[in-house]
Amino acid sequence: MTALAPTLETFFSDYLIRQRQASPHTITAYRDAIRLMLAFTAERAGKQPSQLDLADIDAPLLVAFLDHLENERHNTIRTRNARLAAIHSFYHYAGLRHPEHAALIARVLAIPPKRADKPIVTFLHEDELDALLAAIDRTTWTGRRDHALILLAAQTGLRAAELIGLNSGDIHLGTGAHVTCLGKGRKHRITPLIPVTTATLRAWLKERAGDATQPLFPTRQGRRLSHDALERRLAKHVTAASRACPTLAQKTITPHVLRHTAAVRLLQASVDTATIALWLGHESDQTTQIYLHADLTIKQRAIDRTAPPGTKPGRYRPPDSLLAFLESL
Repeated sequence: MTALAPTLETFFSDYLIRQRQASPHTITAYRDAIRLMLAFTAERAGKQPSQLDLADIDAPLLVAFLDHLENERHNTIRTRNARLAAIHSFYHYAGLRHPEHAALIARVLAIPPKRADKPIVTFLHEDELDALLAAIDRTTWTGRRDHALILLAAQTGLRAAELIGLNSGDIHLGTGAHVTCLGKGRKHRITPLIPVTTATLRAWLKERAGDATQPLFPTRQGRRLSHDALERRLAKHVTAASRACPTLAQKTITPHVLRHTAAVRLLQASVDTATIALWLGHESDQTTQIYLHADLTIKQRAIDRTAPPGTKPGRYRPPDSLLAFLESL
């Protein structure tokens, strides 16, 4: 067996799982990136993946692999960069255990991520959110569940994984109503609830009537909703709402758009970006800057505070009252 196979095994089992205690999402993403890389290299080298060595996977080959992701698999630049980040992480780990490949590893680590255009985030305006919530048929059990879920998402900004991961016991409806969740990076987060969300969740929990450890938003069979099921349910309600609010049909609305909506609503309420970063569970308030570009009303308020061109500098001073009287004669 070559040095690559045992190094990969310890990278996942010892480094990622035991030392870093990486989340299942991180492990899955890294696994998929490495698996694609091995399949591409094995085809190029004419070997089985278990026969590959570190020397077979050098910088030129990895650049070709990244081009393959973009041009043949039609991955976005963001996905390409995520795959590269996983490969970099593995090569950082391999560099400490195989100094004989130091030059090769240094060249791999020097492969830069690609710069990509940063699109303006999509969010729902108040009339669009109202139309979406109104379009949900609350005469059915699934409709009442979806209404509570979408309202909670738009108010709290929870990620899709955080929403479907909620249990009934994560909702606290006493004094200082709030929801607790385990978010990205294993960060526990507490988000307050406004009265309308509190009332909706109180009614839903009464109907749900489940144990505190059971999913808050289950399927009819009592299982936890999947990410795909959440997207399908949201898409169904968006289609229904588009008939009353045509602007919804012009947007691609995903569960993450509801998160963006919560962030922009906070910005419109003049909440500072540091507080919004804590609200959303961002590592840094720099991540929250994207929402400043999304809402035109924020920019409009800023320009309304500026003086129009041609205005003389200085503060306005009212005319002397006596001179003003003489001027009026």
